Amino acid sequence: MTSHYNRIDTPVGPVYLILKGRELAGVSIWQEPQGLKLGQIPGPLAGQFSDYFGGALRTFDYPLAMAAGTDFERKIWLCLLDIPYGQTRSYKWIAERAGRPGASRAAGRALSKNPLPIILPCHRVIESGGGPGGYSPSPDIKRRLLDMEYYYSLHPAKI
Repeated sequence: MTSHYNRIDTPVGPVYLILKGRELAGVSIWQEPQGLKLGQIPGPLAGQFSDYFGGALRTFDYPLAMAAGTDFERKIWLCLLDIPYGQTRSYKWIAERAGRPGASRAAGRALSKNPLPIILPCHRVIESGGGPGGYSPSPDIKRRLLDMEYYYSLHPAKI
């Protein structure tokens, strides 16, 4: 199965979507993937990103190719889907949710390897004290995504 990518422009800058066949295999914020051919992004996937950034989509519903990561990393990534749109949870909460209380730092390392940011919303994870914590692409992007979701959770977009 061949992989390809393409760029979509978003309010946080360019986002590169990496597809393996018809499944979404990766999301890269600001960094163009190397070694892959340029290809088409399926209309429904592009539409979901447009709706998300316009405040009309809370949860993505597109087939994912989750081949990367250890069992622990995948468990951490899937716990992200339990964080409601417009809300945040702590690294400690994620570690506990994954069945590894006390593994907050390991959870943070797993989040830094998330192959599908935005789709698997690691930007919704903050420090226990309320600080923003890290975000691989940029702490500014994390803040912008959180602000956008918080705004749209209070002022839903008209569909």
